[in-house]
Amino acid sequence: VAAGPITLVHAEYNGVILGESSKTDVLPNGTANYNFMTSFESSPNGPNSLDDIAQKPVLLTVVEVLQKEKKQKEKTVPLGQAVVDLLPLLQGTALTSTATVTTSYSLGGLEVAVCTKEPLLSATQFANGNLLSITLEAAYSVPEAFAATGPLQNYMACLQVPAAGEKEFPLLFKNGILKLAGEKEPLPRPKKWPLANIMAPGALSIPNSFIVGGPYDDEDGELNKREDREFRIQAESMKRIVWDTERRCYLDPAAVAILQKRIAECQYWPVEVCRMSVASSSKGKTSKADKGDEDKQIFFHGVAYVNMVPLLCPGVKQIRGAFRVFAYQDSEVFEKTKSQHSVFRDLRTQIGLPKEESCTSGISTPPSRAVPSKTQKEDKEKLTRDKDSSRRSFIMPVMALDSMTLREQCLPSQQYVEAGTFLMMEIKLDKALVPKRLREELTRRVKQMIPPRAPLPPRTAGAKKAVEDYHNRVTSIAVAILSEYHELFGKQLPDQGVIDHQTLEEQKRQLNFELNSSGKYFAFKEQLKYAVVKIVREKYLKTTAFESQEQLQAFLSELYVYLVDQMHIALNQVGRNLGDLGHDFPVDPGLDTVSSEQLWLFAHEAEVNRDYKLASLYHQQVKEPLLFPHNIQYWLDYGAFCLLLEETTKAQECFQQALSLDPHHIQSLLLCGIVAVKLQHYEEAEIFFEDACCLEPSNIVAWTLSGLFYELQNNNIQAEIAFREAKKLLRAELAKERSIPEAAEGEGGKKHISAGCVRSPSPGQLSLSAGDKGPCLSPTSLSLPSPSHVSLLVLCAQNPNVWAQKGHLCYLKRDFGDAKECYERTISFLEDAADMHFVYLRLGSIYLEEKEYGRAKQTYLLACKNSASCLTWLGVGIACYRLEEMVEAEDALSEANALNNTNAEVWGYLTLICLQVSAQPAPPTMQSTGGLSPPCFCWSHYC
Repeated sequence: VAAGPITLVHAEYNGVILGESSKTDVLPNGTANYNFMTSFESSPNGPNSLDDIAQKPVLLTVVEVLQKEKKQKEKTVPLGQAVVDLLPLLQGTALTSTATVTTSYSLGGLEVAVCTKEPLLSATQFANGNLLSITLEAAYSVPEAFAATGPLQNYMACLQVPAAGEKEFPLLFKNGILKLAGEKEPLPRPKKWPLANIMAPGALSIPNSFIVGGPYDDEDGELNKREDREFRIQAESMKRIVWDTERRCYLDPAAVAILQKRIAECQYWPVEVCRMSVASSSKGKTSKADKGDEDKQIFFHGVAYVNMVPLLCPGVKQIRGAFRVFAYQDSEVFEKTKSQHSVFRDLRTQIGLPKEESCTSGISTPPSRAVPSKTQKEDKEKLTRDKDSSRRSFIMPVMALDSMTLREQCLPSQQYVEAGTFLMMEIKLDKALVPKRLREELTRRVKQMIPPRAPLPPRTAGAKKAVEDYHNRVTSIAVAILSEYHELFGKQLPDQGVIDHQTLEEQKRQLNFELNSSGKYFAFKEQLKYAVVKIVREKYLKTTAFESQEQLQAFLSELYVYLVDQMHIALNQVGRNLGDLGHDFPVDPGLDTVSSEQLWLFAHEAEVNRDYKLASLYHQQVKEPLLFPHNIQYWLDYGAFCLLLEETTKAQECFQQALSLDPHHIQSLLLCGIVAVKLQHYEEAEIFFEDACCLEPSNIVAWTLSGLFYELQNNNIQAEIAFREAKKLLRAELAKERSIPEAAEGEGGKKHISAGCVRSPSPGQLSLSAGDKGPCLSPTSLSLPSPSHVSLLVLCAQNPNVWAQKGHLCYLKRDFGDAKECYERTISFLEDAADMHFVYLRLGSIYLEEKEYGRAKQTYLLACKNSASCLTWLGVGIACYRLEEMVEAEDALSEANALNNTNAEVWGYLTLICLQVSAQPAPPTMQSTGGLSPPCFCWSHYC
């Protein structure tokens, strides 16, 4: 505002002038101090109700007062207009103070403060009430009959919102703007007030309220599939009707309850649309009133069905999407929405329809131009009774109704379907109708389902203490013997190589002689005696004499086995802790990790070999709390193994044990949910899945499993929401991957995909052959990979996982030539595949089958270097045996036997080596058995 003029502020609310400020001069700095205060009454049932507060702003108009000339009236010119949104008064601001509440605004240079003497909403109303906002954005792909030329038209839409009692609160959207084909509507764009008395165009925009749009896949309505994308893009730039208007409605606690009840009873709500001619003056013979009534007829009466059920899902506060428009037909509308009549019947006054117009059965009847006679009235009543079979949604003169007129009136409404018209709408609540469970509540529920296991009370003088004392005594004696060894022979460093067998035997003999001659051997025995006595008393609870010699011998045998086992445990611990005891002994810092990984590998090999008893033994060792007390993954692996054996209850215990170690572990939560579904504990499963999605909202697997769970429960709305969220996260992840610069531009434009992007599945079940194939894979009881994986080679030619997958496919089809080629291609990459262990095993077995023993040996050695197991060393032993490298074969088989001394094939080949080494020159019978002696051949045939 320029300095110097005289201005005043004009205040208006809800069509009522609140007053004007005094005339004030604008100061040189461009400001004016009006010091104007006004007020109006507000009451729930009065003229300014809570609904008015929610959707009607205070209008402030800045007016310049011109200098009047002599004998002339004072003239004023409006300079600008501002709006004050009163919605914060309903959103809890009034509850921040017990006296008065003030909300400050800065609107176009106007400093405004709004206050109330007391809160508009009580604490109960604020906690249990709600605010409903409905935004009608636009109607796209409208009929061709909608033209910018010709008489002015008013494009309207309306729906009803349940209110307290049996009342319905209508929300009307008027004055839609018909826009021709051109550019799309910009995003974001402001929402507009549903008012017609705002002069300044900029003041039509609601402050801080915008239409932001979003991907079609994230919408809740129709036309959100991939095949609808092209149609949507085209329709948004063609002829359309734009409202961009937001209507608000306050719902008291009773209205909120009715809203929930109505949605539960009927999921679809009707949104009616129509076009009505704007009355224009005419100089014809018809009177002005009659001409206006004729113009104000409703045409193109359509309806869109909005699915409101998503609002009953926990935490859902908003529905936004596209909704198709259909021709309004009473029977169809009543069947889908239980609505018995058109909403426009209740809005005759607001939209300017004559009061005497009839709107029954979806057919509104404007008055005829002439006053009807008595006979005409009787004919009209008869026609009204007989027209149930020909109900239509448009407004027409019933007295002039004939077949041609009926056809002409039907055509406009049907054009919505032919044109594919759809409405873009948003329905939003301030608070969700069904609150979403908080993270703290979900965590508390999970803890209630999985209570922490209380540790057993410690018994310092019990069996555990006796075993610990025995371990400590064995440890001290082992360290003392090692010191004696160092005094006799010095310290053997790792870089000095391995001591040969004869030297070790000689050192052992000398050490025994030294211990016996010095009396230290007997001293060590005395040190162990007390620890053994404590084990007998505390562990075996034996304090009385034995009744017979047989009982004594049986007990001594059992005790001996137990003591030897415990001695091995203590000695193994000595090797790990020698560094802490001050001895320069090389200790592998990753021994614990390697040991646990080996146990897991052995369990996995036994599992896929269908030796479930051995796999169970390894799994129980790898999850042993005394060795690895806080490793969640071991519990999950054992639980997955139990699921494989269909021991669901046992799997549930494993997953719950993992979850008790970390209540926020997502994988444990999901697995607990899966097991709960298998056990038909659906309420618990829902809590597990919901907690996982709440703890990690960006987890695609969590949302996908939640969607599958809700789909299993026939909760299609919740399933759709979960799947939509998973798709949204997946699109974001794929977009992030595409944004990474491609590193293979110089390779003919081929796309390089990281090995981490494609994972090979488990190669299947392992089985051991008795011949020279080594550890191989049986094709029985296997699910073959989908052939679609093979087509990925075109795009993933440099991905080792894809080649490994194709190799497994060929191997299971017994196409060993192609399998060999694929496996060789896999190991040639710098980056390893995810399951290199099984690639090495299968490739080595192929080499053994083709008698390429040298390559088989190298392949199995690579497997031993990567992840040694009994099967890998067995393969090395078989290859060395066939190469007649008996010493290396024995060493390899000894390693295999050390890792698993229950493998019959390892013992068999060790037997063959012993026979081969000790045998005399081969007799003629060996020639016929492929070089094996008769007993070896019999063993081979037996295995």
